[in-house]
Amino acid sequence: MASNVNPTVRRRRLGQELRRLRELKGMTAEEVAERLLVSQSKISRLENGRRSISQRDVRDLCGVYEVEDQRIVDSLMQMAKDSRQQGWWHAFGDIPYSVYIGLETDAESLRVYEPQIITGLLQTRPYAEAIVQGGSPESSEQDNDKRVEVRLRRQSRITAEQDPLRLWVVLDEAALHRVVGSRQVMREQLEHVLELSQLPHITVQVLPFEVGAHAGINGQYSILEFADAADSSVVYIEGVTSDLYLEKPHDVQKYTVMYEHLRAQSLNVEQSRRLVERLAKEYAR
Repeated sequence: MASNVNPTVRRRRLGQELRRLRELKGMTAEEVAERLLVSQSKISRLENGRRSISQRDVRDLCGVYEVEDQRIVDSLMQMAKDSRQQGWWHAFGDIPYSVYIGLETDAESLRVYEPQIITGLLQTRPYAEAIVQGGSPESSEQDNDKRVEVRLRRQSRITAEQDPLRLWVVLDEAALHRVVGSRQVMREQLEHVLELSQLPHITVQVLPFEVGAHAGINGQYSILEFADAADSSVVYIEGVTSDLYLEKPHDVQKYTVMYEHLRAQSLNVEQSRRLVERLAKEYAR
């Protein structure tokens, strides 16, 4: 059904296939761009799935790559058509990290390191409202409300009854002590984290202050993995004006090893729960 098509994932898969066809032809992105009288950056964006792909783009590229099997051409054309459909998040207008939402929506598992705040998928509404307002002081109330609603809608991936997102979160202890909103908001937020951490597909660990310098010292990042073998893992690093997506195996492997170090340096699951529970009680005083 078209309504179940994830346009972000379709663009990624189509881009990967187009890159494969180009490499089989032994051509560089620059050579293809010259043949089609377009910029090399356009070819790169089409291949990495960051740009919408039209059926005309697919037709032209298949012509350059001399694809003779019409079934392959038709399949790629259909993928291009599907990739131009809109995901649920488009109903909220221009969302800065819409590419990430598309990936998260289709991911099988997600590993997150968060040094400053409780990660978005675990946030309560009051906490999310305070985070969004504090982080975007110049945005309109309407825009901030929209961002909060999108964040809460994303959480359906971890509360789904069937095939929920497998989530592993490493929280820096600082995120537990930073008072966002109010002490009451923090108490409710930490109690919410405790409740969610009881679910079999959600794991929460706390990286304590006493660790000192650690593998995640350079900041927040996430690793997304997908059920379909055709979809490579992605490292996502959120920025203020732009985001970074790393898909090269070497990059993904490096961040994966870093994450394993973070998990090893963190309190175990039970120790983490006890710390979160203790701080939640302190916020209630």
